[in-house]
Amino acid sequence: MIAATNVVPTGSRATPTDGHSQPVKAAAKLEAAQQALSRCKRGSKRRRKAVETVARLHRKVRCQRLDHAHKTALGLVREHDLIAHEDLKIRTMSKAPEPKPDPDKPGSFLPNGAAAKAGLNRSISDAGWGVFLAILNAKAESAGREVMAVDPRNTSRRCPQCGHTTKENRPTQETFHCVACGHTAHADTVGALNVLRAGLVRREAQPA
Repeated sequence: MIAATNVVPTGSRATPTDGHSQPVKAAAKLEAAQQALSRCKRGSKRRRKAVETVARLHRKVRCQRLDHAHKTALGLVREHDLIAHEDLKIRTMSKAPEPKPDPDKPGSFLPNGAAAKAGLNRSISDAGWGVFLAILNAKAESAGREVMAVDPRNTSRRCPQCGHTTKENRPTQETFHCVACGHTAHADTVGALNVLRAGLVRREAQPA
């Protein structure tokens, strides 16, 4: 989650893939090409052609992601004085879950959420968070803008109106409804506002 502001702390939200479908489409084509490659017989002309296709699409996806990251970061830096983002531990987030042995069946394992985690890992990779933040920080420094990394804990669970924090405030992935004061909004809007407020607090706490 990224939030940015000029002077009035209303905040706006952005992610590395917002408003740009080309990298997503190219990634989908790459996945299809990789599946086609896996079905090709080793040593065949068809496999050699499939390898070339996969390599070409890898280059295309990489270039599109970098181009979009530069454009998104430049837009944020040009339009905002302060840019705050969640201090996400990307390596930890993309780490494979540990296997869970079944105590009742030696040699067997219980479901450990690996399939869902694989989907999250692909999303993290597709968004290119680490690369985007590196580009954003470099552009912000050159332009004299401030970038603040804030604690991501409870940013989407804390009510921006009354401060009540609980997981029950998120009845769905997209909906925020405070069980204490009744405030309702899109969960991303709430998260962006909380991230921005935390960034402003960090900026004000810095020594002059």
